[in-house]
Amino acid sequence: MNTLRPLISADFDADLVGVTLAEIAEEAGRLILPLWRSDLDVRTKTDNSPVTIADQQAETLILARLAERFPSIPVISEEDASESGTPDKIAARFFLVDPLDGTKAFVRGDPNFTVNIGLIENGSPVAGAVVAPPTGEVWYTSGAGALKREPGQETRRISPRPWAAETSVALISHTMKPEALVELRTRYGFAETLAMDSSIKLCRIAEGAADIYPRHGPTMEWDIAAAHAVLLAAGGRLTTTEGSPFVYGKASESFRNGWFVARGA
Repeated sequence: MNTLRPLISADFDADLVGVTLAEIAEEAGRLILPLWRSDLDVRTKTDNSPVTIADQQAETLILARLAERFPSIPVISEEDASESGTPDKIAARFFLVDPLDGTKAFVRGDPNFTVNIGLIENGSPVAGAVVAPPTGEVWYTSGAGALKREPGQETRRISPRPWAAETSVALISHTMKPEALVELRTRYGFAETLAMDSSIKLCRIAEGAADIYPRHGPTMEWDIAAAHAVLLAAGGRLTTTEGSPFVYGKASESFRNGWFVARGA
């Protein structure tokens, strides 16, 4: 039984919100993990992306928990948006939820998928939690920075590593074409690449395991909001490719993102 009390204040405690979002994301992760590698039926959405019952069940749980804890804060969630569309406008403070980011990896049986809950205020990600169910890794924001916990280890504060061009690692998608990679390497000057799915890429930068994630392709706000919050709290940054602030709440654009680049220290 969920016995958490509602958090309804206009102001919030950064530590409490981060921990709460982590707890909700972990609960959703425990729900979907038994469905991984279980030969689920896969449907194709109108945007040609896959969806499974794992996405749907995780979203149902997260929306219920957010309604219990933060009843006054609206939520934009991937599967609901896919079914019902997105609103024409949104409040200054709202949640962005991706209940299963990396569904393609989930369907393939790969471990790089996550549960994501991010809180946006005035266009910026101010709190968030990301859970990787297969490994039990949890990244979340706090008033003191970004924290990570994983099975068998103490919760620790994380931070990006300094940029070193000769050993720098860029995180890329599995489907990136060779000519696109050449263009990115020329523009950003990284030495090595590592292909990876989902918002884990931003979390790896936040914890100092990689250095840069240039995304010259389509994403939605809920794909990156939670991990962006973690990256910011850790001391990293995410901007447009021109270096301008990256803004959320783009209701007039159906919450679609433009190109961006995430960096560590």
